[in-house]
Amino acid sequence: MATAEKVTTSKPLVGGGAWVAPLGTALPTDATSTLGDAFKDLGFISDDGIKNSNKASTSNITAWGGKVVATVQTEKPDTYQFTLIEATNLEALKLIYGDSNVSGDIATGITIKANSDEATEHVVVIDMKLREDALKRIVIPRAKVTEVDDISYKDSDAISYGTTISCTPDDSGNTHYEYIIQKKATNSASGS
Repeated sequence: MATAEKVTTSKPLVGGGAWVAPLGTALPTDATSTLGDAFKDLGFISDDGIKNSNKASTSNITAWGGKVVATVQTEKPDTYQFTLIEATNLEALKLIYGDSNVSGDIATGITIKANSDEATEHVVVIDMKLREDALKRIVIPRAKVTEVDDISYKDSDAISYGTTISCTPDDSGNTHYEYIIQKKATNSASGS
């Protein structure tokens, strides 16, 4: 039976929406566990939110005469697109330019080296709050930046990094995991 309560929207959590960690970092397996110290906050994401494209491409096999006799899947890319808008966030800059190409901090000075080094894979976690106090977590075990939009420097817009990450399969053949759970209300009388 269709119910309006199952229709939802998403917002980032107060503490952040997207996190990055080195490839091989232990993955969370639920929507509520605390992320380890290896996970670093990528900062604010633009109000366009996060877009996931996870659709298959197919090809038809035709018999003599043109009749379609089979359809085969040729690829099924899994990508995420978002725009990072904290232009001085070291973790965001490292994701865009590469860990070894960003050094320093805003107080002493940040140095960025732009070059043709190939992007490295990371673990990416996206946390969000749904309607009715539900939580959703997307875990991408192998994410690699494969496209960065043109960067504009002008006084009417935030400096931003439109980013596409491509997900490659983990050892189990999965490109990402999703976990959703109703947030439990705390009982103030018991202190829990």
